[in-house]
Amino acid sequence: MSTIPVSRARSKAPPVARVQWDRLGRLAMLCVLIALAYLYVSAGLHMLSTWRQSNHDSASVASMEREHRLLVHQHEALSAPGTLEAEARQLGMMRKGEQPYVISGLPDN
Repeated sequence: MSTIPVSRARSKAPPVARVQWDRLGRLAMLCVLIALAYLYVSAGLHMLSTWRQSNHDSASVASMEREHRLLVHQHEALSAPGTLEAEARQLGMMRKGEQPYVISGLPDN
């Protein structure tokens, strides 16, 4: 009778699938690291975009403030009592009841 050594008998048995927890743990940590990196990068890009938009809006506000000051100055100048009359006289208008005079024969300058 021939006996098979115990070690050989075990080696012929199909290998048992075993979970390699150290590899699985490393893979899980890699996935978490990638997810965190993505979140940090997306937050940074969003902050950069918001900062650029803020600078653009600040420039627009400054431009509008300058235009507002100019318009207020023009409004004050045009609202002065003598401005309307001076503009009308430059157009050749006169007040009701005024006597118009036409001067002719003046030398050309």
